[in-house]
Amino acid sequence: MQGPSTTPPFPVFYPSSEVSIRHLPVNLFASVMGLSGLALAWRLARDSLGAPALVGEAIGAFAWGVFVLVSLGYLAKLAKHPQAVHAEFHHPVAGNFFGTIVISILLLSAVAEPYSAPAARAVWTVGVLATFALSFVVVSRLLKGQVDASHAVPAWLIPGVATLDIAVTGGHMPMAWAAEVNLLAGAVGAVLALVLFAMIVSRLVHQDPLAPGMTPSLMILVAPFAVGFLAYSNIVGGIDRFGALLFYFALFMFAVVAPKVFRPSVKFSAAWWAIGFPMAALVNAALKYAAFRASGPLWALATVLLGALSLAMVVLTVRTVRIALNGKLFT
Repeated sequence: MQGPSTTPPFPVFYPSSEVSIRHLPVNLFASVMGLSGLALAWRLARDSLGAPALVGEAIGAFAWGVFVLVSLGYLAKLAKHPQAVHAEFHHPVAGNFFGTIVISILLLSAVAEPYSAPAARAVWTVGVLATFALSFVVVSRLLKGQVDASHAVPAWLIPGVATLDIAVTGGHMPMAWAAEVNLLAGAVGAVLALVLFAMIVSRLVHQDPLAPGMTPSLMILVAPFAVGFLAYSNIVGGIDRFGALLFYFALFMFAVVAPKVFRPSVKFSAAWWAIGFPMAALVNAALKYAAFRASGPLWALATVLLGALSLAMVVLTVRTVRIALNGKLFT
């Protein structure tokens, strides 16, 4: 058995505690993913549970605002400290979090669709191209060989989940080529997610536990199955028993990892945003499956999950604003 890796779970560029934009983490884009997923979930709740329409639309607008703000910050980091961005992108773990950018773009296209279909198609197309490019880079990097097995952490799933999100957000795109792109994305994302999921579980079983700061990323283990359910239902045009299997396994994984993640001993950092999108995907899946089954217990489950996700997003937003204002986000 290999001992603990000497490579830190996230890149360390400067040992000082100096407040600087160079320390802005790329995984902060996960906040956009969580907020966008929450907005889409409240839209589903509006249609199925009669929830106020204003809630989902306000959260969607806020997600767009956060995306613009974080993008400006990261562009400033790229302009002033390109070596820090280069090191982050090539890091064996942190590099996968660049997938949070492309997933954010894909989800925001769905948020924007009711307001401007042409704009949504343009944003989605940009997201598709960027997602396939990132997936190609990540897989090519893995296939070079000599990859430390201790680096097989839940963040590895992000590029695979990103390709599945193409089908999640592109199910209603009217372009003639969209259906084939969705099939391609489903194929790439499903195989990548299953292979990497097996590697990650093997690492978690046979090697040392994750560093405490990476504990929230365990929630990413839910994403391939919740997002897989949403992508599969869009590709086949409905929900069947295989889709139901994906949903129930996502629910099972959530029940397994939630007690490990939600512990007071895990200190807050931007890494906590890793819980947002997997939970949002599960909530959206629960709402769609409850509508399909028209079952009271399933509706109750979906409502509880929506409430838990909403509370989590409020807490994460408030605490992130707090560490941004006191400078800890940039140290």
